[in-house]
Amino acid sequence: MIQLYISKKNFDVQKAERFFKERRIPVQVMDLKKHRLGEREVQTMAQALGGLSNLIDREDKKVKEHPACYYDRDSLLLPAVLECPWLLKSPIVRNGSKCTLGYAPETWEAWGK
Repeated sequence: MIQLYISKKNFDVQKAERFFKERRIPVQVMDLKKHRLGEREVQTMAQALGGLSNLIDREDKKVKEHPACYYDRDSLLLPAVLECPWLLKSPIVRNGSKCTLGYAPETWEAWGK
């Protein structure tokens, strides 16, 4: 089952939702405002995407107000992300241990094959 993690409705989230809907690929949408992430879930994403610091949305105005925006070590970021999952960029698309960040239709096509 492919999981789509979203924190806000941005253009990439809309394109990702449309991509899976048009191809009739079942997707479980996880709204990060409502859904708490597990430690293992976050670590899997971080490992697949090159570290937890790559997942933090440092461009978002609200995220810049949070101290975690300025952390550089995963050991400090992990508790902050578990507490405030809206710090993450979106969409994060997860298929088992494989993940993508943002709009990545080429990768998703390969998953379907």
